[in-house]
Amino acid sequence: MSCIADRPILYISRTICIENLIFLCTSIASERIRMTAILPLHHLPPERFETAPILKLLAKASRKLAELKGVAASIPNQSILINTLGMQEAKDSSAIENIVTTHDELFKDDAFPEAFANPAAKEVLRYRQALRVGFEAVQQNRLLSVNHIVEIQGELERNSAGLRKLPGTELKNGAGETVYTPPQAHADIVALMGDLERFINDEQLFDADPLVKMALIHHQFESIHPFYDGNGRTGRIVNVLYLVKEGLLDIPVLYLSRHIVRTKTDYYRLLQAVRDRDAWEDWVMYMLTAVEYTAGETITTIHAIKAALMDAKHSIRSQYKFYSQDLINNLFTHPYTKIEFIERDLKVSRLTATKYLEALTSGGFLSKRKIGRSNYYINLALNEILMR
Repeated sequence: MSCIADRPILYISRTICIENLIFLCTSIASERIRMTAILPLHHLPPERFETAPILKLLAKASRKLAELKGVAASIPNQSILINTLGMQEAKDSSAIENIVTTHDELFKDDAFPEAFANPAAKEVLRYRQALRVGFEAVQQNRLLSVNHIVEIQGELERNSAGLRKLPGTELKNGAGETVYTPPQAHADIVALMGDLERFINDEQLFDADPLVKMALIHHQFESIHPFYDGNGRTGRIVNVLYLVKEGLLDIPVLYLSRHIVRTKTDYYRLLQAVRDRDAWEDWVMYMLTAVEYTAGETITTIHAIKAALMDAKHSIRSQYKFYSQDLINNLFTHPYTKIEFIERDLKVSRLTATKYLEALTSGGFLSKRKIGRSNYYINLALNEILMR
């Protein structure tokens, strides 16, 4: 069996040999595989989540989320936030699965995907693309279906395997012990994902606040574990897309992964506690706390980006005749920009694009670097914000 020994919860691929089949049968016989029945979420009584501690956290998380929605709307070009913060979320969400890269590697790969060969950075950028695919689907349909989730995972993993069809998937801890076995039969996975789709999209099915529902949806998805790989990252994309679908956000800029990275032990412990002890309330409170903290941090980041953007706008406009809003949009959409990006976005010649970038470098707005034969230009103010 294949495994990745340094992940806290491990994905074990489907059984492909007699030795693995024997091990699986032996595990079943000795009750080493822990299976938990998964019931549709609407079987839970909504009043379970109306306790005083949950309602207190819910009020704080809701206020922060509403504030985030307003602050994000204050930046006219929403693609700036989708692109820059999308890379931040992609980096942190992938780090939870021990796919680790640096900001520098990530931004270089974004500017030079053909020349830069860092596999972790490429995998992280696929996360951002998968998020975009899901966001476009939710925008068009105001629904988040199983087909959309399959499409997101397919973009993330660059395959078309779809929902698991073969048995053999187990989740193990760092000691190699099986802590949870998700549903094995393809028919069960299909049925459970169908129930989850209805829970996500039918507001009448379960009378609870959308933030509570988001927490329940995330746990259910991770417990179904419907794919051979990419479940954790796909599930975290589903979190923010659900909030967009519910109108709590206009664009996908709430990124819970930074908080989960910091509290990874608690994240996995509480996931399992629901399966072992039906501890739904603790799990919901963890997720509400994550929303509050993450929304607050994102608000701070957006304020900093907006201040840097306005400062650059006023300074460049006062010093250079070539100022344009398209130029500002380019510099704040791409932490590392290049001549080709300026040519494309401003519709100017290569010579003109080069003159613009060299002038901004001389003026201290950009820092010029080289990779191979090509130059790239770092937005110093934006880079400092994103590196925090």
